[in-house]
Amino acid sequence: MLELLALFIALAAGWFWIDTLNARETALAEGQRACEAEGFQFLDWTVAQSRLRLDRDDDGRLRLRRIYEFEYSETGGDRQTGSVTLLGRSVLSVRLASTAILSASNVVPLR
Repeated sequence: MLELLALFIALAAGWFWIDTLNARETALAEGQRACEAEGFQFLDWTVAQSRLRLDRDDDGRLRLRRIYEFEYSETGGDRQTGSVTLLGRSVLSVRLASTAILSASNVVPLR
């Protein structure tokens, strides 16, 4: 019985690790896309996870909410911090300093 528990824990840890790698790749692509759309330079070609918690999606199912932060430059001589928020595999928002690029299909950005 102890072996089954150890196997289950190892499988859960493996799933979490792979899921985190996939989420990181999504956040990296979204951060790059947002910077390119605004004409900014995406710095260091990396994102760092800053928060992780459980949250519910629109259907009421528990999902992991991850927030990744990255740095970008508007002029080439400065550093600004942006973030990508994921809920499960869905991108909730991408934030660049004073702007927010919303990816949700049911949100209309006000300008």
